[in-house]
Amino acid sequence: MSRKYKFHNPDGIYFISFAIVNWIDVFVREQYFAIMAESIEFCQKQKGLVLFAYCILPSHVHLIFKDSNGNPGKLIKEIKTYTSKKLQMLIKENQQESRKEWMLWMFKRAGFKNSNVKGSQFWQQHNKPIELWSNEVIQQKIDYIHNNPVVSGFVSEPYHWKYSSATNYADEFSVIKIKKIL
Repeated sequence: MSRKYKFHNPDGIYFISFAIVNWIDVFVREQYFAIMAESIEFCQKQKGLVLFAYCILPSHVHLIFKDSNGNPGKLIKEIKTYTSKKLQMLIKENQQESRKEWMLWMFKRAGFKNSNVKGSQFWQQHNKPIELWSNEVIQQKIDYIHNNPVVSGFVSEPYHWKYSSATNYADEFSVIKIKKIL
C-alpha cells in the first residue's frame, strides 16, 4: 500500500471515504443504514470516535473525524470489520432482499480474488485518509460530503439526505450526533 494512504498523525483530523466492493448499492434499505449508524454511535461512545461530518450513501461512506485514542487506522478497521459481518448477516437473513444471492456471491468473489481476505469481502480495503490541516480545507471537505447526495441526484438540498451531517449543520433532525467543527 502506498504511504500516502496511511494515517500518519495519530491526533489528526481526517477525511476518509470507504466503499463497498464493486461499488454495490447496499445502503438502500433502512435496516442497512441503521447498522452503519449504530456502529458509528457505538464508536463515539466507546471507542474514541470524534465525528465532525459524515454521509452514508448507497455504495460508500464519507467521514471527517479524529480518534481521541490516537489510533485512527485501528478505529476505522473496527468499524469496517463489525459492519461487514453484521451487514452480510442481515442481507443473508433478509427475506425481502431481492438481490441477496447476487450480493453475497459478489462479496464471496471479491474475497476470493483478494489474498488478504479469508471468506467474503464487503468493504474495499483502502480508505484514502487525507489529513485536514486548515479550516479552509475542512470546509471544502464538509461541502463535498454534504453535496454528494445532491450531485448524485438523490435530493435537491444537502440537508434533505437523512444520513448526512448536513442535517446537523442545518439544525434539523439528525440520525447521528456530531461535534460541529466550524
